[in-house]
Amino acid sequence: MKKGTKIYSILHMTCPQCHEGQFLVSSVYDLKNIGDVRVECDVCHLKYEREPGFFYGAMYVSYGLGVMLFVTIWASCNLWFPSFGAWTQIGLVTFFSIALAPYLFALSKIIYANIFIPYKADAKSSR
Repeated sequence: MKKGTKIYSILHMTCPQCHEGQFLVSSVYDLKNIGDVRVECDVCHLKYEREPGFFYGAMYVSYGLGVMLFVTIWASCNLWFPSFGAWTQIGLVTFFSIALAPYLFALSKIIYANIFIPYKADAKSSR
């Protein structure tokens, strides 16, 4: 992955515009600041929240990620471990949903921001 692609910004959780500044306030699993997004980029000074309530749309992305997680676990269990019962599968889905919830929460916000904020190679020099 190289700079300039949305995948780079998503995987590295960097500013969607300059791909250098950090997007989140702290680590994904810092439960005190879970999912907190910086007000603006340290490098290009882009304000992340385009309008009040901008990140409410990330709930739809989060829902999609949760469904993908469920389908992946369910299909994997049925494909590679056909002897697993329904309750085992429910337990695995529950465990991974809880364990990955902070990561999926942050991931949904960065994906949503990348949908609406384009990359600009000269963003840091514009200010």
